[in-house]
Amino acid sequence: MGGAGTEVGKEASDMILTDDNFASIKAAVEEGRTVYRNFLKAIAFILPVNGGESMTILISVLFARELPILSLQVLWLNMVNSIAMTVPLAFEPKSERVMQQSPRSPREPLLSKSLVKRILAISLFNWILIFGVFEWIRQTTGNIDLARTMAIQALVAGRIFYLLSISQLGIALINKNRGIRQTFSDASAIGIGIATTIILQIIFSQWNLMNNLFSTAPLNLNQWLICLLIGLPMIGVSIIVNRFDPLN
Repeated sequence: MGGAGTEVGKEASDMILTDDNFASIKAAVEEGRTVYRNFLKAIAFILPVNGGESMTILISVLFARELPILSLQVLWLNMVNSIAMTVPLAFEPKSERVMQQSPRSPREPLLSKSLVKRILAISLFNWILIFGVFEWIRQTTGNIDLARTMAIQALVAGRIFYLLSISQLGIALINKNRGIRQTFSDASAIGIGIATTIILQIIFSQWNLMNNLFSTAPLNLNQWLICLLIGLPMIGVSIIVNRFDPLN
């Protein structure tokens, strides 16, 4: 005990309770688990995105094909888009099951086997999505700028669905549909991040200045809907990976 305990007892102890309240141990463990879990979520979100982009560029270079995403566009995705969606993960509220999980071994690596499998699976899907959309639009329209823009917007749509699958906001939406009483205030950071991302992506493709800077092309309503529909399969992929690597 930090207040009532003796100095000898404090020096010999492994843990000191400054408020002399045993409930503080539970609160500290709960907070530590929440912070660690949010850190894993950020890794599980950032690495697959970068993995899909890297695979796309590497394979295109090896086969001497047109790049589906330009380096400046990758910079936009990593410096602007990723930040807008990753930072809110740090403010994720604690899960209701956080104290029901078994203690984690101190020797457990940060990148566990299940997390590596998750990263590879999502990276592969992102690569298929980017490359598939780019080739389809390029061959049907002959407009490379449009093909790259739609590939990026479809990727971002998939990323939004993936973010929902690992966030408390996604769980809140599912519970709401099931008729379970659920509050969204604790998950508002994710909602703000997604809204910011959507606004930024609209500016990215619809503003003439951004078209000139990033070699993008404006999209019509049908093209926006196509990008959204192409990103929808990410929901199924997320359900599969969440079974062997649950993050909530």
